[in-house]
Amino acid sequence: TARLMAELFEQHDRQRFEVFGFSYGIDDGSALRSRMVNAFERFPPLQLSSHEEASRIIHENYIDILVELKGFTFGSRPMIAAYRPAPIQVNYLGYPGSMGADFIDYLIADPVVIPASSQCHYSEQIVSLPDCYQVNDTKRPIDKIEGERSDHGLPADGFVFCSFNNTYKITPFIFDIWMRLLESTPNSVLWLLATNKSAETNLRMEAQRRRIDPSRLVFAPKKKLSEHLARHAFADLFLDTLPYNAHTTASDALWAGLPVVTCQGETFPGRVCASLLQAVGLPQLITTSLSDYENLALRLANSPDLLKEIRSQLLHNRTTFPLFDIARFTAHLETAYAKMWRRWQAGEKPQSF
Repeated sequence: TARLMAELFEQHDRQRFEVFGFSYGIDDGSALRSRMVNAFERFPPLQLSSHEEASRIIHENYIDILVELKGFTFGSRPMIAAYRPAPIQVNYLGYPGSMGADFIDYLIADPVVIPASSQCHYSEQIVSLPDCYQVNDTKRPIDKIEGERSDHGLPADGFVFCSFNNTYKITPFIFDIWMRLLESTPNSVLWLLATNKSAETNLRMEAQRRRIDPSRLVFAPKKKLSEHLARHAFADLFLDTLPYNAHTTASDALWAGLPVVTCQGETFPGRVCASLLQAVGLPQLITTSLSDYENLALRLANSPDLLKEIRSQLLHNRTTFPLFDIARFTAHLETAYAKMWRRWQAGEKPQSF
């Protein structure tokens, strides 16, 4: 979440907004943590406070709009917001879905992740930003590309499909498609993120069961972000997952110049990648069925000129389309906050807009 949001906090208009950060996470001493602390007027630590005490600290700082950034995720503390320390409370970014909670007024989204026809299924009122709901830090550094594919265990000439999602997002029906892509694309490999040995063992075993040489699965060790972004240059095509898409991992790939193929699902977390691709001007990489997803990935793997053209388009669009325009995003979000606040001051109930 911090990797995506750091620049937003730095960009906020200090003539209009006073921005506080309330953290119940550990201080890991990282450069990103230091950057986050410096981006706020105040950064009160809450990790030693109970839910009720933390809520009181927020309330005593006269917060007008409290943004809950983690929802129901590992280590989160939604009970702090349950005490209602602020008059307006918003669900954003960390948890891609409804919290189903009467203490959360709004959910920040966009028309792709939550179309108008789906808004009735959310307990929150939906704030639809005009481009993509996901903010992106344009200061994410990318190291200079060094070495060769072989340094990463990849073939020098073969096609490299990749998916750097956490392995728990890999479902059997998606893995079936990936193995058929390997079968149909000679000398190709699938480059995955190394998360744990059990996952590697199981995925290699599943590849063997589908008559694919397990050595065609290559696992990338975790690295610092700048190194990780740089190695995207050695991949040819990023394959998204379903029903839970790549989120930060997809925007990482696009930021690094690597095209992403997605299948747009029915729920918020299954539509994020489509939102990202729309906002970076590559709707041709969005499919709406798994058969189309498979066919598009196979077509791109066998059409080097087309893939080269899409890569070139992505590199151009990175700096000209809304996805990575942090000033545009910040202005839209601030407009949304101001509208929420005006409604509250007028004594009106929260309403989608």
